[in-house]
Amino acid sequence: MGVSEATVSRVLNGKPGVSEGTRQAVLTALDVLGYERPTQLRGERGQLIGLVLPELSNPIFPAFAEVVGGALARRGLTPVLCTQTPGGIQETDYVDLLLQQQVSGVVFAGGLYAQADAPHDHYRLLHARNLPVVLVNAPIPGLDFPCVSTDDAVAVEQAWRHLASLGHERIGMALGPSDHVPSRRKLAAGRAVARAAGAELPEEYVVRGMYSMEGGHAAASRLLDAGVTGIVCASDIIALGAVRAARRRGLRVPQDVSVVGYDDSPLMTVTEPPLSTVRQPIDAMGRTAVQLLTAQIDGREVVRDEILFEPELVVRGSTGPRISR
Repeated sequence: MGVSEATVSRVLNGKPGVSEGTRQAVLTALDVLGYERPTQLRGERGQLIGLVLPELSNPIFPAFAEVVGGALARRGLTPVLCTQTPGGIQETDYVDLLLQQQVSGVVFAGGLYAQADAPHDHYRLLHARNLPVVLVNAPIPGLDFPCVSTDDAVAVEQAWRHLASLGHERIGMALGPSDHVPSRRKLAAGRAVARAAGAELPEEYVVRGMYSMEGGHAAASRLLDAGVTGIVCASDIIALGAVRAARRRGLRVPQDVSVVGYDDSPLMTVTEPPLSTVRQPIDAMGRTAVQLLTAQIDGREVVRDEILFEPELVVRGSTGPRISR
């Protein structure tokens, strides 16, 4: 870090003669290296920010963490990464831990708040304590946390119209669980765009499952049984599972089945075929989430309504003209 032991000692003992920038750098280094702050410095809540992610296996979440972490660091704040694992620490436990660490705020990028039927008591606790919080891609009804989201309706419309322009008439949807708010929004959008084209979306053309390769494989298998030739997926990971399901049936992508993902996660350009997908603007969303969080920390008023960001269709090799099957 380039400072002397004497400087570090002055910071730890609260002595004068150290610039604010150096002081903050020393404290941040303590946090990053895992050292416990001296008692007199633990109340300084301006250093630590919780960043709660549901997983790291889906590449969109590490990408988002990189954006948010960089934006926080530029403001002298240190992210505390909290990732759920099967059988490990759960989100409610992380909230308790973050409160014990006296964090200045929390950014949730995926979690129980996005599940309508999940318990939300730990979010109400954060709200009752007036802790700055920002949510990504789903608000919590009754709690006025700022929220940044990709416009799911626009995303589905872009994917659907792309497949329709290629001649696909039997378009199915591989979505997340039934209580997952973004998946509910995508389903509503799919039904609306089908209705606008003069048709109804058949129930057998909608399959819900887990956000995983296996979930995508299972969902696509059912959709292929139903006769669809185009599949709109709720994530890139689900889409990759759909591609695998098609290939295991001896079908070609995109000659026999077209697949559209959602996220534009890293490495989607090097899959085989490269994945057509709807890109979430995670750079803009991440920077905005940090701006909303720091404004709350500074005591400034922020927009409490959900802020919607425009997605972008990225056409690659997993979609093509319909060929009769």
